[in-house]
Amino acid sequence: MRTLNVPSVWTRAAGVAARTPASRNRYVDFLRALSILVVITGHWLAAAPYVVDGQLTLGSMLEYQWWPQLLSWGVQVMPVFFFVGGYSNGVSWKAATRDGRSYAEWLNGRLQRLAGPVLPLLVAWALLGIVGYLIGVRPEMVKVGSQLSMIPIWFLAVYVGVVVMVPLTYAAWQRFGMVSFWVLAAAAAVDDLLFFAADFRIVGWFNYGFIWLAVHQLGYAWRDGKLRSGSKSLRWTAAGLAILIALVALGPHPLSMVSVPGEEVSNSLPPKLPMLLLGMIQIGLALTFEAPARRWLERPRPWTATVLVNGMIMTIFLWHLTASTLIIGLALQLGGAGLTLEPGSGAWWAARPLWLSVYLAALIAFALVFGRFERGGAGGPPAAAWRQIVGAVLVCGGLAFLALDGIGGAGWLGLRWWVVLLPLAGAALAGVNPLARAKTKDT
Repeated sequence: MRTLNVPSVWTRAAGVAARTPASRNRYVDFLRALSILVVITGHWLAAAPYVVDGQLTLGSMLEYQWWPQLLSWGVQVMPVFFFVGGYSNGVSWKAATRDGRSYAEWLNGRLQRLAGPVLPLLVAWALLGIVGYLIGVRPEMVKVGSQLSMIPIWFLAVYVGVVVMVPLTYAAWQRFGMVSFWVLAAAAAVDDLLFFAADFRIVGWFNYGFIWLAVHQLGYAWRDGKLRSGSKSLRWTAAGLAILIALVALGPHPLSMVSVPGEEVSNSLPPKLPMLLLGMIQIGLALTFEAPARRWLERPRPWTATVLVNGMIMTIFLWHLTASTLIIGLALQLGGAGLTLEPGSGAWWAARPLWLSVYLAALIAFALVFGRFERGGAGGPPAAAWRQIVGAVLVCGGLAFLALDGIGGAGWLGLRWWVVLLPLAGAALAGVNPLARAKTKDT
């Protein structure tokens, strides 16, 4: 097996960066990389494992102090990722139709890139669960550990569904323009009204579609020049911020933009209107700095760093909580080393840089090993479109269940095998093969 190291990875990234066509909007790639790195850092900072009398409590800083909830307004940047996804998918789908590529060919490239990297994670956690069962680890520890580690895959479950619908959403954009965004935004507002005013809670789950598709439509708008860059884009930020403050201060929505353990209502599970408003705020700010950022990204070093992160972006996103969870488990086995500091105390915050450094070292190791699956390819003709769509639905369903409840259960060898096999079966049906090298580079 070829040995991977950081210098060689940087050299390869520099080579790819040097071949970047002048027409590429590098700011799209930068925002994608930045949003994922912010999410990773936010997750690591929010984690508050605490050992008292030999017992481990896996808490969140959002439970202990109020100000991290306000900080979540900047750390919850998933809207940026869906926004960038809309831009990227618009470019890619338009190019595919121009070049005469079929929907099946286009979707194949997208699914390979999205679903391929998650399969090694599922296999790894299945093996960890089996080993834990055989050596007598308490079943609830496997369940909680895997659940915490698989929180990131909720995003993938939603985003794969958004990608499958690109031909429809792009056609709606071409025909109706910004109306296609406002209709979805209005649907999200009505959904929230039913959720709170009518106590019709089950309807809240529809906002996974309304809100994230709405943000995705704004990505099309950006690509086609319908969203202005520079100071004029601050109107989106100002409008979103004003309404968001009103909803939080006067309405029923909580302060935090991420779920807080113990709170009855979450702005993100399922998503509420504040997530769409937060997206407007962040998109307005992002567009404000587009011009200077694009000039900065013409420099070799920042652009190479951007290419490097994007080259393994799904890997580091999917594995970052596994890295931190395993480090916490190791610390627990070493007598609770570093886990006895009270969350929120001065000593606890002073120790965060060290913990983040250890998490990062573990994540780099995972990225160097599993990053090779990032560019997997089908190794042959794409599967029929219907197979890919059905396979994507199975993948999304399995990932959603895993994100909610983890991998552990009362089944054979202590696993919930049906939720493990569901995404694997879906990937196989769709023709996703992370072991084969991709022959084409998707946008």
